[in-house]
Amino acid sequence: MALPVQDQVKYWGAATVIFLVFLWYLGDVMLPFIVGGAIAYMLDPIADRLEALGLSRVLATSIISVFALLLFILMALLIIPMVIEQAIELFNMAPDLFRRLQGFLSDRFPSLADEGSTLRQSLATIGTTIQSRGAEFAQSVFASALGVINAVVFIVVVPVVAFYLLLDWDNMVAKFDTLLPRDHAPMIRQIASDIDSTLANFVRGQLTVCSILGVFYAVALAIVGLQFGLVVGVVAGLISFIPYIGALVGGALALGLALFQFWGEPGWIIAVAIIFGAGQFLEGNILTPKLVGGSVGLHPVWLLLALSAFGSLFGFVGMLVAVPVAASLGVIARFGVDRYQQSRLYRGLQKGEDQE
Repeated sequence: MALPVQDQVKYWGAATVIFLVFLWYLGDVMLPFIVGGAIAYMLDPIADRLEALGLSRVLATSIISVFALLLFILMALLIIPMVIEQAIELFNMAPDLFRRLQGFLSDRFPSLADEGSTLRQSLATIGTTIQSRGAEFAQSVFASALGVINAVVFIVVVPVVAFYLLLDWDNMVAKFDTLLPRDHAPMIRQIASDIDSTLANFVRGQLTVCSILGVFYAVALAIVGLQFGLVVGVVAGLISFIPYIGALVGGALALGLALFQFWGEPGWIIAVAIIFGAGQFLEGNILTPKLVGGSVGLHPVWLLLALSAFGSLFGFVGMLVAVPVAASLGVIARFGVDRYQQSRLYRGLQKGEDQE
């Protein structure tokens, strides 16, 4: 006999509270393990495919780990330093860019030449603020993930955790399955399968989309000769995790830089606009439908709310768990709505009962 609903709510509610308290107090300590678990989850389908080709789980995990290590070394030596250097240089040039914008506006709107003009003062203040805060912010962003815990420990622990979790992933899933309450095991498996499908379609697919778009924007902007094209491409690719936002923010930043660099050469400015238009077409018509799918069920507003709320409450670790939690809550909410629509509360009395 199943436990009453009130008892189930009490037990699962207590488990949720314990999880949140645990995340609150040990979030920083758990960061390497959360990152390692996320990496293992992302790579598990690749390991499964290698196993299907006849490789053992150990060999498949070893091959994946070697390729991941080589990719990390390549990024650490070549790409990341370039992005940081361009980002800091962009922040340092901000006051000059705003002065040029101020001169451009003053030539066409003479009223702005007044020293007391509110807009002129605002532009000058923005430029100075970005210069003073920008470089510090850029450095802190890149250092925060490693500074939460000792950098050496983080770099060492994450690959080790990812390797062992990837190696034992299927065994862990089977072990958790044996611990499910027997009365509700089929329902929990169905909900877990829906959550996994949502995460697989959205997280894995969207990260692939972001990577492709980031490389596309960075390479294309570099080809047209846009200054800071690499950092703009990386920013646009990363923000593309939230649909439409990446193209809007990256496009606005790239066009703003192109106006200063290519003023008087409208062909290059149009080329920058075409790059982001092509990226948006590529994302909306090819990449997202193929890699993410249209039935994921994670609305951009819901995703933004989850990222903001968990980031504010739990910091960087909260942002890492925000998407899985948002996906899980979305699946559970849809399950609840489906049950509600099948219930008597929604359907009312049946015709036979109504006639009686």
